[in-house]
Amino acid sequence: MRKKKLAGIFVSFMLAAGVLAGCGGASSTSGEKDDETIKIGANLELSGGVASYGQSIEEGLKLAIEEINKDGIDGKKIELVTFDNKSDAAEATNGAIKLISQDKVSAIIGAATSTNTLAQVEIAQKNKTPLITPTGTNSTITSKDGVLNDFVFRTCFIDPFQGTVAANFASSDLKVKNAAIIIDSSSDYSKGLAASFQKSFEGNGGKIVAEEAYVAKDTDFNAILTNIKAKNPEFVFLPGFYEEVGLIIKQARALGIDAPIMGGDGWDSPTLIDIAGADPLNNTFITNHYSSGDSDPKVQDFVKAFEGKYGGKSPDAFAALGYDTAYFIADAIKRAGSGDPEKLKKALEETDGLGLVSGDLKLDKNHDPIKAAVILEYKGGKQEFNTKVNP
Repeated sequence: MRKKKLAGIFVSFMLAAGVLAGCGGASSTSGEKDDETIKIGANLELSGGVASYGQSIEEGLKLAIEEINKDGIDGKKIELVTFDNKSDAAEATNGAIKLISQDKVSAIIGAATSTNTLAQVEIAQKNKTPLITPTGTNSTITSKDGVLNDFVFRTCFIDPFQGTVAANFASSDLKVKNAAIIIDSSSDYSKGLAASFQKSFEGNGGKIVAEEAYVAKDTDFNAILTNIKAKNPEFVFLPGFYEEVGLIIKQARALGIDAPIMGGDGWDSPTLIDIAGADPLNNTFITNHYSSGDSDPKVQDFVKAFEGKYGGKSPDAFAALGYDTAYFIADAIKRAGSGDPEKLKKALEETDGLGLVSGDLKLDKNHDPIKAAVILEYKGGKQEFNTKVNP
């Protein structure tokens, strides 16, 4: 097992060395198989621990590209080249290397999680290839310590906004004065969201009475939940991914923790209900990017098209953001006039007011969207629209 892992690391290093050696940028023909096709990479979690996210994004992408290719973009069609990063950061790095060096894509869409997106940033930057994450919300993806990653973009809002929305909802709507926080210490997403929640909640006059942590793939949370219960919090903030979140909620309710529990978009998977059960999920909430129950005609047209393509399946936020990301990049291709990565990067930067399912897209100076969030509540095993929060 160890030899196999070391061999994989060596291969990744050699591939990276080959790609980074050409860091003067992709050639103007990158991404264009011929005059009629522009290749776009998708580096997604199609298997592994958070496969539900990547699969939903891929479904949204495929629907959008099918629609876009009906008329084409100035005579050109998009070809999607997909790589399964297996929900693993090292594999996400390998995927970026392969998509750029072998497949010659114009841009990369993905990954779903912040950690797997961060694993691609250096490759995208050094090879001047746009990288667009539909759902990676960690703020350092696009900018860190005041330095912009100028070839990196996202279609979703960022953790500080999401954490602030959750904190304000807890303080103002639920009227709670104290809270406990449970984080996945192995996740950039979870840690970032927890930090922004705590800052805003304490700024509202609230008090954090307990902080506990776990690691992805843990299954027994009774010890940390017993510690939480002893503090008797009025509210629990749980920014994690659905596999662990479902078990934590189920075990928390079994221990008699009846307080409202809230998380972020990482909860958004139909698998969450299978893991947690419908009853334990009552009195839980999430911040999210869109709701299929929103009456906006753009939303309802998308829901109808998605259900038509996928046999009545309702689209979650990951599917909606995958769909939006395809239209985000198609609009940029049209304005750039080609699949040239550097021209495409400039066009992406200039996006202003593009109407998408998850809201009108305008980018700030850090390539982060300025857009609304929604709060959803679980009732009887179903998500229900609670409120919409503008930036």
